[in-house]
Amino acid sequence: MAKKEVSADLSRAESREIEAEVSEQVAVMEPTGPMAELLNTAPKKPSMEEMVEGPVIAIGRARVFVDLHPFGTGIIYGREYLSARETLKNVNVGDIIAAKIVGTETAEGYIELSLREARQALMWNEAEVASSKKTVFTLPVTDANKGGLIITWNGIAGFLPASQLAPAHYPRVADGDKDKVYAELKKMVGTSIEVMIITANPKEQKLIFSEKGAGSSERSGLVEKYRVGDVLDGVVTGATEFGVFVKLEEGLEGLVHISEMDWALVENPKTRFRTGEAVKVKVIEVKEDKVSLSIKALMEDPWKLASEKYKKDQRVDAVVIKYNKHGALASIEEGVAGLVHVSEFGSEDDLRSKLQLGNVYPFVITFFEPKERRMTLKPVI
Repeated sequence: MAKKEVSADLSRAESREIEAEVSEQVAVMEPTGPMAELLNTAPKKPSMEEMVEGPVIAIGRARVFVDLHPFGTGIIYGREYLSARETLKNVNVGDIIAAKIVGTETAEGYIELSLREARQALMWNEAEVASSKKTVFTLPVTDANKGGLIITWNGIAGFLPASQLAPAHYPRVADGDKDKVYAELKKMVGTSIEVMIITANPKEQKLIFSEKGAGSSERSGLVEKYRVGDVLDGVVTGATEFGVFVKLEEGLEGLVHISEMDWALVENPKTRFRTGEAVKVKVIEVKEDKVSLSIKALMEDPWKLASEKYKKDQRVDAVVIKYNKHGALASIEEGVAGLVHVSEFGSEDDLRSKLQLGNVYPFVITFFEPKERRMTLKPVI
């Protein structure tokens, strides 16, 4: 079919002629005989929000007609035409285009289509595929807020939470002040980082990125030399509420999680280490370009010694060190603590009034399994 050129000053009569010709072309393509019977059992007419595709059969003044055989003719016009006019400039009769249904039938009987919404739907689909395949993108940071970074991918603005930043980019603020964290994050605006899409939700228009696990090949090369069990010398580069970062070499840091800092309870990692302090660490996991470290793994396990000193039904003195949802933790010695369950008292308030933090009380060991590092205690009343 020859390309149909229509000028901007096309008269209404001429426009009607084009629409009439479109109807004739569609009618010519209508099958008859056995094929017509077959189409009687064809799927129902596409509904709102569905993606469809078909060939362009005519181009008129601020409108494009698409054959959606056997369902009818689609039309891109009005606001939808204006929003996609740059793309439509390059569209010719015979080109196959994909669009989204935004109106099931106009006054003239056409199915209203949107290229703009189709592009968005295709982008979100691509985002979902990229998320499942863990595809890595190098994208610019366009803005920042107190919670993280704003990153744009294919015209869609997404969010990278500060918790999903790689150790090298995590804001190291000693007192955790949000304004200071924000100031550090703002420094990254204009730079490009390697990220992966971890959440793509088109219904909620939510696109979430992570820098963790999206490290460059250079970082991968650095990580490859480390093995579980390696004992290393490092330097503390920062502390957060969940642990401390330790520099192992230029370009590579590892994390010592709060649970791996000491056998004893650690309430605040920021009070344990200072930036620049030398530490000895042990590699406990190497996974996805990340190195997990432990400090307590290099200390003697206090539960091993406790297994030789304590047993079930033994009476001991213990200091209350923490409350939790189950009751309270009481330590019989450094690094060895047991649970005092709330069921031993009338209520949680009763427990807290009778077992105050920092005080020493007599208990009886009711359960003791040092290999599993588990112990329960009953207060002696």
